[in-house]
Amino acid sequence: MNTEIPGSGPGGPGGCAHGIDALTDYLERDMLPADPSIDDSPECQRILRSLRRVRSLATPLREADEAAVTALDQDWIRGIMENIGREAKAGRDIPFAASDDDAALVITEGTVRGLVRGAGDRTPGVLVGRCVLEGDVTVVGEPIMLHVTVSIGWGKSVADTVALFREEVAASLRQHTDLVVAGLDIVVDDLHFEADEIGEVGDDA
Repeated sequence: MNTEIPGSGPGGPGGCAHGIDALTDYLERDMLPADPSIDDSPECQRILRSLRRVRSLATPLREADEAAVTALDQDWIRGIMENIGREAKAGRDIPFAASDDDAALVITEGTVRGLVRGAGDRTPGVLVGRCVLEGDVTVVGEPIMLHVTVSIGWGKSVADTVALFREEVAASLRQHTDLVVAGLDIVVDDLHFEADEIGEVGDDA
């Protein structure tokens, strides 16, 4: 049985004591002055990584010409930021299968969504939009559905990229949870230019 519980730290298991606006401000200040309540919280760090990923796309777009800016809908970026904020909340407790000593171990719904976003960060060309766990995750062994929306980098094979992302998600959930995932529904709802392609868009305009 897995006993590692990613995301446990200040603010409760899988919790972060700071809201998305405070974390965004902290990132914009280059994390200075240092705040131990953020720096020492695995869940806060997970959210910061997601925010960095979004910012890595948004910054080149803001600096590019107008034609490049239209390559990625800024409303969509704001939507991702809002999803990160909503999904960072702990949500439901998801139990592990009982151990030999019957210790009560749980992982939070917010941490599971963080694992899915982490899988997206490890898959080239994937930016996770929304992640929803459907089903009774509070019952060990109860099958659930996982619904995820993603944006795929321009020029990448959608089928191959989604397949790689699916493998990353499955491997991460197997390693860190005891969830029984009956189905993983991945919807590609947008395409985006990666940071190194923004210049090419501007040159062609």
